[in-house]
Amino acid sequence: MSNPPASDTSRPATYYHLARAVLYREYLIFVRYPANAIGGIVIGLIFFGFLFYGGRLIAGQAFTDSIEGLVVGYFLWSLSVGAYSSISNDIGSEVQWGTLERHVMTPFGFAPVALLKGVAKVVRTFLTSGILLAVMLLVTGSTLQLHLLTVVVIAGLSIVSVLGLGFAAGGVAVLYKRIGNWLNLLQFGFVGLISAPAFDLGWAKLLPLTHGSALLQRAMVDGVRLWEFDVRALALLISVAVGYLGLGYVVFRAATKRARRLGVLGDY
Repeated sequence: MSNPPASDTSRPATYYHLARAVLYREYLIFVRYPANAIGGIVIGLIFFGFLFYGGRLIAGQAFTDSIEGLVVGYFLWSLSVGAYSSISNDIGSEVQWGTLERHVMTPFGFAPVALLKGVAKVVRTFLTSGILLAVMLLVTGSTLQLHLLTVVVIAGLSIVSVLGLGFAAGGVAVLYKRIGNWLNLLQFGFVGLISAPAFDLGWAKLLPLTHGSALLQRAMVDGVRLWEFDVRALALLISVAVGYLGLGYVVFRAATKRARRLGVLGDY
């Protein structure tokens, strides 16, 4: 007589398990391939060195007087590039490797997996950009107000809108495959968005990064704390972040659905 089958005590995975697995995966990549992470920091410092020494050579004292604004802007730009590429380039890589369908077949769905992978890379980007910021302050000899809660909240909300752009770009990559050059081109547009507050254009506050850049300048240069900002300014920052993230998600879902209908989701 055969024994009765043992009861299945396994429990379905939750979003907590997914988030933990994605964060652990990002940690392993960082630990096992440190040369790549260090290389990114070195390249960022070289690029900043060109801006700093070149600007000081051309503009002289006028450039030196505004160096704090340059440091803050470059810090936000490095975060933005990391947040954007974390989704757009990662999805493009999954398409090339032929592993995209594994994400689609998960019980969570493709979009939550892609979003959590993006969040995990943003956490890593905060660490590397923090190192970059420390070196920039050392090189330039400038000082900033680094209230951790204020900087993390404002910078984090600022780059949420960039995550939305990354979602939209990732959806387009699923549909049209090789568009890496166009995806990389958008990263340089972040420079204009971060610099937009200097032109005092009211409507520019509705663009990604622009309003967050202005608030981050006030926080890190002028020392304004999070609770000292006007409630309407913070509400606008949150609205822009949620709005672009939602719009990017809609574009992503629409692009992936069209790729399924065309039968090109797993093709490359």
